[in-house]
Amino acid sequence: MTKPSLPELLHAAVTAVGGTERPGQVTMAEAVAEAIDGGSHLLVQAGTGTGKSLGYLVPALAHGERVVVATATLALQRQLVERDLPRTVDALHPLLRRRPEFAMLKGRSNYLCLHRLHEGVPQDEEEGLFDQFEAAAPTSKLGQDLLRLREWSDETETGDRDNLTPGVSDRAWAQVSVSSRECLGATKCAYGAECFAEMARERAKLAEVVVTNHALLAIDAIEGAPVLPQHEVLIVDEAHELVSRVTGVATGELTPGQVNRAVRRAAKLVNEKAADQLQTAAEGFERLMELALPGRLEEIPEDLGYALMALRDACRTVISGIGATRDKSVQDEDAVRKQALASVETVHDVAERITNGSEWDVVWYERHDRFGASLRVAPMSVSGLLREKLFADRSVVLTSATLKLGGDFNGVGASLGLSPEGTEGEDLPQWKGVDVGSPFDYPRQGILYVAKHLSRPARDGDRVDMLDELTELIQAAGGRTLGLFSSMRAAQLAAEELRSRIPEFPILLQGEETLGELIKNFAADPKTCLFGTLSLWQGVDVPGSSCQLVVMDKIPFPRPDDPLMSARQKAVEDAGGNGFMAVAATHAALLMAQGAGRLVRASGDRGVVAVLDQRLATARYGSYLKASLPDFWYTTDRNQVRKSLAAIDAMAKKSEDE
Repeated sequence: MTKPSLPELLHAAVTAVGGTERPGQVTMAEAVAEAIDGGSHLLVQAGTGTGKSLGYLVPALAHGERVVVATATLALQRQLVERDLPRTVDALHPLLRRRPEFAMLKGRSNYLCLHRLHEGVPQDEEEGLFDQFEAAAPTSKLGQDLLRLREWSDETETGDRDNLTPGVSDRAWAQVSVSSRECLGATKCAYGAECFAEMARERAKLAEVVVTNHALLAIDAIEGAPVLPQHEVLIVDEAHELVSRVTGVATGELTPGQVNRAVRRAAKLVNEKAADQLQTAAEGFERLMELALPGRLEEIPEDLGYALMALRDACRTVISGIGATRDKSVQDEDAVRKQALASVETVHDVAERITNGSEWDVVWYERHDRFGASLRVAPMSVSGLLREKLFADRSVVLTSATLKLGGDFNGVGASLGLSPEGTEGEDLPQWKGVDVGSPFDYPRQGILYVAKHLSRPARDGDRVDMLDELTELIQAAGGRTLGLFSSMRAAQLAAEELRSRIPEFPILLQGEETLGELIKNFAADPKTCLFGTLSLWQGVDVPGSSCQLVVMDKIPFPRPDDPLMSARQKAVEDAGGNGFMAVAATHAALLMAQGAGRLVRASGDRGVVAVLDQRLATARYGSYLKASLPDFWYTTDRNQVRKSLAAIDAMAKKSEDE
């Protein structure tokens, strides 16, 4: 039997999922196959509606090597495991004459821990464990959640939190889950043979396709101890999120509450001298955190440096002491000891990292009204880490609807540790970028409107003219508006003002309900508007007439006082580059491209992306930002836009009436 061709395989898969073959999908599949066969690397931009998951799954399955697919969102992981992979495997089975296995793998804390469930939770103030089910009032929300978890534990085959519907609170889940550091290990745990996390790992070892998330991919790269099975191909979907997710995993944090928790957990497990040393160090650290001022710490103040060294040394003493002493009076001592050790080791590692003072780290102090003071440390850049860990010994495909910023892939490539496309060098990963376009006719389906007549935005200043413009646009559109704001404060002020100005158009505000409920309610009523900030720029998929106007209040540059972004910008400038374009403009371009992508989600969608910031039309960097957006018809004519919105609204109402 002759080997089936890629077009045959793709046609079978697309038919199986009830889709339509698109030229961009075919181009993508061919490029992915070429990269995998040649052991090279590929960045592929595939616009909304391309069908990019099949564009990479089909050539990956055809190749026959183990592939890891890493995504940023739970929604896409579920789509892959529950819909795309089962149908694709069934469709390709007769042609490939094999049935590839697939599995989902997440971090340990995503799985129910049977030891925690049955033996109880180590508590901070007293010896041993306590039964969280008895401690929680049966009628309380926590008590009800815990009872549901106990019932679910007898039914679930995976123990995966995301398969629990409806979900439970983070507080309840924390009672029945453990981090990798807190885990006793399968050989030492009485429930090791039944462990859900271990079973997930075993399934992943046997699977040809392993679906995971960016965070676990980052942990696999950073920590050295592999958590993912060996694989020959890595596919990173939603790749525009990868750098921020890796940065998040590589960021350490110290808070007084976290340190005091470590003190309580360790107190009964070490001798009095070691416990007192840690207690004294914790008190010194807490006093200084009450005095510190927010901002980047380019040099650690002397008194804070001494406090951190004292904390580090006390943690080191406790870590040695926990390993040396045993106390038979402590119930389930191994679990109590493991949790205490995890807490103290985390404090030790962050304190040591800050005191070591690497030039590649950024340290800053933050104070939140709700969460209190914290000291944070993050890598100046993760590009070197990604170049070394991601692109060695395997073929890597990175894909997203937004990878080509300012007209090329080099900006995103640089953030991933890649040299400019086409650069030759012995130690430089070779890669190419491919833009397979979109099935949508952007110039016909959408308008990019820049409100050039508005005053230039000032930081945190009241923008009365912007609110006037927003009011008129919503009225012209008949509601149907997704408002993307550069800060939560701006979103709240706009919602408050417009609720009084145009009460006939309901305004939903991020934070007032869960994100899922907000999006559901927004989609259900065309007159409704939804206002919010960061997660709405990337997390809303509402095709149809409920979203015909996407408004950005201003270009979403990072705040000038953002410690990490400003440090990265300065580092580029010190190296002779353009820090503003490399960091601030790239950040804004990526968010704007994602935000503009909320408008056209289906072939019948029509509407306007309105940017209420004159700088997109007047500043020199405006052309770079516009080149990063879909190719909408462009205008600064406010009257024309209002007429267009009114016409789109009239067509939508007619369709809804029919």
